[in-house]
Amino acid sequence: MNCKDMRDRLLDLAAGATPDAETRQHLQVCEACTDELASLAQTMSLLDEWQAPEPSPYFDSRLQARLREEAAAPARDWFAWLRKPVLAFAMVGLMAVGVTLYQQRPEPESPEQRPQVAEVNAQPGSAVADLQNLDKNHDLYANFDLLDEIDQQGAEQDLNP
Repeated sequence: MNCKDMRDRLLDLAAGATPDAETRQHLQVCEACTDELASLAQTMSLLDEWQAPEPSPYFDSRLQARLREEAAAPARDWFAWLRKPVLAFAMVGLMAVGVTLYQQRPEPESPEQRPQVAEVNAQPGSAVADLQNLDKNHDLYANFDLLDEIDQQGAEQDLNP
């Protein structure tokens, strides 16, 4: 017999069951199982000595009153206890859908995949070159309007001290 099989039998032995020959032989050889059996037997004897406390003399009457109150109370909304978990589940579902849609969005096109637009070699200062410049540097030129407004406000403040 090994210690694992012995552990399955220890509770029965501690409760007072008579050991068979194989169990006795293992207990004589294995000190760990013998110590465990002694510990369990000591715990069982302490539990045998324990006295359960007596309930309050008014326990039954209070219990009956509480049961009558619960029976007389209006029926609770069956969805009230379920509301928060349902809302949490709905939020998790919406988040999952959002993450899925975010992950499935198309990747920005690489320069090789974009349709090729014919590059016009325009002379600097020509209308075509200016339009190409505006197209390439749109963000930079968009901020120039803000600089012009700030400059105009500063000039107005200088004129009107």
